[in-house]
Amino acid sequence: MEPSSDKSKFRTALASAKSIVILSGAGLSAASGIPTYRKADNSLWNNFDPEKYAVPEAFKNDPIGVWTFYHRRRGEYLLAKPNNAHRALAALAHPPTLSRVAPQHATPRVLHVTQNVDALALRVLESLPVTNSEGEEELGRDEIVKDALVEMHGDIFVTRCTSCQHIKRSYEPTLASVLAELERHNSTGGAPDAVPIVTLEQLPKCGGDAWSGSNRYGRCGGLLRPEVVWFGEVPPLMGEISRRMSKCDLLLVVGTSSTVHPAAGFAAQVKKNGGAVAVFNLGRSTGDDQADYLFLGPCDETLPDLLDVESDIRSLWPEL
Repeated sequence: MEPSSDKSKFRTALASAKSIVILSGAGLSAASGIPTYRKADNSLWNNFDPEKYAVPEAFKNDPIGVWTFYHRRRGEYLLAKPNNAHRALAALAHPPTLSRVAPQHATPRVLHVTQNVDALALRVLESLPVTNSEGEEELGRDEIVKDALVEMHGDIFVTRCTSCQHIKRSYEPTLASVLAELERHNSTGGAPDAVPIVTLEQLPKCGGDAWSGSNRYGRCGGLLRPEVVWFGEVPPLMGEISRRMSKCDLLLVVGTSSTVHPAAGFAAQVKKNGGAVAVFNLGRSTGDDQADYLFLGPCDETLPDLLDVESDIRSLWPEL
């Protein structure tokens, strides 16, 4: 049976859902200028070999090459801005909006499980107002994020020390000055014989470029790695994700081709438990066979309308 594209029927399902979960992929950030991972000509893995940059063995064998790759991506993602698809989903973390569009929802916030590492879903959640209509603070931003978002594949702006395991978030443009020098050289077409030489000791380290021999936790001088989930690694918080999926009666699948496990199996899990699945994608994908509702088009255009949150976006982010 073909999935429905009837907006009113979807909104009725949304209004009656008691446990909504969002699963998003690269298509969510496409309107922010971030390439998707597959299919499109400019997609990431069409231009870079994941075996060279996105497996633990690559970092072990060539940490310089891997960090050069992630330094460039960090710079690109820093320039990106959340789009209206991010805002539409974040609006569901705002209790007044959620109580209007999904009044039967059992918890104050919808859980958004994102496969993206660009931190745009996090940044837009952090920009939500934390006060109610009386101007009283309802909840701190940290609590909102904890309740509303799981970055199941990690975050490119978070690092983990391979020695002391310290985890740190940083939006600094560069984590090691030599990588910035190399990027400037490459982007300006510098002479081949003037390429900056990068050594292992110059890569991002625990304590930064200014590390001076300390062995303290968080400043031990150990090699940092991007805190993203590479192929072959197990995503964190899978227990919590599975628990929420087991109770989910409406799964919103946004901007993902549903080809990478374990996320590719979530829709089938929800369907097996009697829930419904709504897919929002630019075009048809392998996950459509699980869809009860299917809406095609740019997510930044379809989601605000279908979720009926266009006015909420304008009020929550009046600076737009």
